[in-house]
Amino acid sequence: MNKDILAQGELLSTKLFSIYLTENNIDHAFLPALEFMTIDAYDEPQVGAIKVKLAQLLKQHSEKKIFITQGYICRNAKGEVDNLKRGGSDYSASLIAAAINASVCEIWTDIDGMHNNDPRIVNKTFAIEQLSFEEAAELAYFGAKILHPASIWPAQFYNVPVKLLNTMEPTAKGTLIAEKAGSVGVKAVAAKDGITAIRVKSSRMLLAYGFLRKVFEVFEKYRTSIDMITTSEVAVSVTIDNDLNLPDIIKELEPFGTVEVDTNHTIVSIVGNEIAETKDVMKKLFDAIEPIPVRMVSYGGSKHNVSLLITRNYKEQTLQLLNAGLFGL
Repeated sequence: MNKDILAQGELLSTKLFSIYLTENNIDHAFLPALEFMTIDAYDEPQVGAIKVKLAQLLKQHSEKKIFITQGYICRNAKGEVDNLKRGGSDYSASLIAAAINASVCEIWTDIDGMHNNDPRIVNKTFAIEQLSFEEAAELAYFGAKILHPASIWPAQFYNVPVKLLNTMEPTAKGTLIAEKAGSVGVKAVAAKDGITAIRVKSSRMLLAYGFLRKVFEVFEKYRTSIDMITTSEVAVSVTIDNDLNLPDIIKELEPFGTVEVDTNHTIVSIVGNEIAETKDVMKKLFDAIEPIPVRMVSYGGSKHNVSLLITRNYKEQTLQLLNAGLFGL
């Protein structure tokens, strides 16, 4: 029932806009998202089904050039009204663009593109001109609020460029997200709060065949994704951003060794094209954050990303230091 209530904003606003266009003699077609936007039992969009249903609807209005539909809302596997969670309108736009093989997907927001740092925390920031799909996905996942984290993959899979544009400044260039990165080096810094660090320490770990597999199976069982991981001969540390099943996860990890849990952490990610191979990036990075106690470092898993785990109370200082050290701002 609550999902039906949450859907009313999209349903009413799009209906009103459609009426406005009609009253002004602007020819268009109204396509209800609940007739084509669907998710499966695991809340994953069914791109194939969306593609088929949308093609059928568009065929009925082949003479139209303007189409109105809703973002955010959809139907679930039971046929009930559901939604794509917070930021789901971006996700809807990307899914629709992928389904119709659009030439571009434009997302209009209140900021002129994706910035190199969080403008709410850092005084001097700038819009990034171009990002690869991989870079944008890393930034969105690790805290850049301008874009839904999942909205990149449909566009990337179907190679549909995405433009982030500013409603308040329509002439601003914005950010282009495409297959090519456009340049090499550090592009941006993003921060993701609400992180929990879990360390499993076991003196038997080095000799225990399949130890890591067993640890990961616990998180898989509770559908809890891991953000960062580091290992040593006697311990493995991971981070998660969803502590809904944390008590059960801890209980199942305890037979493997001593379990330590630290909450209220932040992941700070430094993202850019081939930064792992760019000269002096790591030196500048660690020189910049010398005063900050770093809990974990993830480096080498992606050529586009270096991630740091810090306690939440160091977030603002870390972002400001990185802005100065990496961008000279």
